[in-house]
Formats: sequence, C-alpha cells, structure tokens
Amino acid sequence: MSRIQPVFERLSRERRKALIPFVTAGDPSPAHTVPLMHALVEAGADVIELGVPFSDPMADGPVVQRASERALRQRVGLEAVLGFVAEFRRRDDRTAVVLMGYANPIEAMGAERFAARAQAAGVDGVLVVDYPPEESAAFAGVVRAHGMDLIFLLAPTSTDARIAEVARLASGYIYYVSLTGVTGAATLDVSDVAARLAAIRAQTSLPLGVGFGIRDAASAHAVARVADAVVIGSKIIQEMEEAGTDAAIERARRFVASIRAALDAGAEPARAHA
Repeated sequence: MSRIQPVFERLSRERRKALIPFVTAGDPSPAHTVPLMHALVEAGADVIELGVPFSDPMADGPVVQRASERALRQRVGLEAVLGFVAEFRRRDDRTAVVLMGYANPIEAMGAERFAARAQAAGVDGVLVVDYPPEESAAFAGVVRAHGMDLIFLLAPTSTDARIAEVARLASGYIYYVSLTGVTGAATLDVSDVAARLAAIRAQTSLPLGVGFGIRDAASAHAVARVADAVVIGSKIIQEMEEAGTDAAIERARRFVASIRAALDAGAEPARAHA
C-alpha cells in the first residue's frame, strides 16, 4: 500500500488538511531537487507532487513551463526523477511522493518497467495529465499491482459520467482543478469549488485536493474549508524564480510554511478520547 492513504487518515484524526506542494524535478537545478523536497517537508508538506519535466506540458502555464525548460536544459528526465525519489527516501520514508507528468516519458520507458522502477524508488502515486480515465484501466491495474495509486484530475467542466469514471479508477486522492485553463491562473471562486466538490463527493469517498488558482495564505485557507487538501505549485516556482538559484530553497521553505500555518489556523481541534 502507498503512503497516501495513511497520510490522509492521520490528518483526518488530527482534524487537519493536507498540504501538497508541487515542484518540477531538476528546477532550479538537479542538485537542488532533493534538498528542496526535504525543505518542503520541514515546512509542513504532507504529500509532494514532483513534476516530471516534459517538452510540451499542455496543462501548465508559463511559470511551470519555464521550470520544465530549465530542467530539460540540464538533461533531467524520467530516469533522473526516479533517482531523486530514491535519494529522498534515504532520509524520509514517511512523506508521500506523487509523480505528475505526461504520458510520453512513461510510454517510452514502458508502463510495466516504469511502475516497477517507480515502486522501487519509493513513489506512492502517479498523475498522468493526458491519460483520460476511459483509456487508463490497464495502466491503473499496472500501477496498483506495484503498490501505488493512480491520481486523476477533475475540472469544473467534468460531466457526471466523467466523475463516475474517475471515481471507479482513482485511488489515493482526486485532484480537482478549480479553474478552467492552465496552471497559475489567478481567479478563484470558493463557493463554486464547494458546490463542485459536493457533487464529486456524492460519487466517491476518496479525499479531494484542490489546485490551480491558490496563490497565498488567504486563498489556501479558504479552499481548506471545503477541501481535504490544498495543492499549490506555480506560486512556489515563481517565488523560487524571484529569489534566484542560491536563495530558492529557503524562499520556498518560508512560503510553504506560511501556507501550512494558514491551513492549521483553520483546523478543528482534535476531539479528546475517553
């Protein structure tokens, strides 16, 4: 079993919400990736979504695209990403790690070989942006056979039929994209998010994470009131860009810590046990 379910079970007992930061592996450099992952955990991350650099990241906005470009220029691909996870696991066997990316690198490696290597490295889940649920049953079986979860995206435009299909195949958690468009968009309607999450919860008991459009402590706090997890990526990468390579990790740590504090400020107190 992956680490994802135990993470959400623990947080549920603690009446806390999951914080899921996204960063692109290899950005700002390969040497930064594992120290950055540890810094995110120190700042309060519960799950890390680690982006696999790809040359045509169609769901990503300019900020994440630039991160992929920087990583690709330094020859960071799927092989290197699996190596980063394995290195991270030498110090951290608790934090869940999800690889987020596109189908092409996985298909180039081969689904079975990828799943075996990802499991060996310590990956807990996989989110493949361009694998629709209607075409993912076989891949879901391979992933689960290797003790990992397959995470799917849902959006404001998802139909009831698509929600049902995702609910049938997904495990770990479901990632709800709060906005139509690409990562890094800025306008977020929390009341609309709440209504859409209610419709999804009618078809699944999986935890629901919300991402896209979360840029600061206030928006994270608002989303945490209606979601099980807050996913934040573009703003972290933007903060690191502005800080420069030498200060990138510390800037990311401080920013993620501010989001963690905002989520915990809205947490319900744990109930006393008799």
